[in-house]
Amino acid sequence: MKSTDEDRIAARLAKLMAMICVRNTGIEELHAGTVPVTHTGDYSDVFITDADGRQIRWSDASHLDDDQMRSLMRQIVDRLYTFHLKADDQGFRDHLDRWLTVAERWNEPKLDESFLATISRGEAKLPS
Repeated sequence: MKSTDEDRIAARLAKLMAMICVRNTGIEELHAGTVPVTHTGDYSDVFITDADGRQIRWSDASHLDDDQMRSLMRQIVDRLYTFHLKADDQGFRDHLDRWLTVAERWNEPKLDESFLATISRGEAKLPS
């Protein structure tokens, strides 16, 4: 197979998996709601007031607690697992083809050089 064909297939698969296995998960709940207004563009002028009355910069606030992160990651892993397990099922592939028309409108993916550099240097950190 030609390198350009491999690149095209990998790009389509990456976008489809992102759409099916990541976007349509609990991440949608994180995306829902009111987006705060920022005049600086970097949210350094936005603060959250917690139940104890503490003012926390938006950029310093955790937007997921450990249970939410764990739940989101489980959902994504389960979807990726299901995606791979059912990839040869015709009914599943028909469903994916419908989503692919949406995913193909996204920007083309690019090789993440910083990710590769982190891996090659052995700097990837395991979550605690």
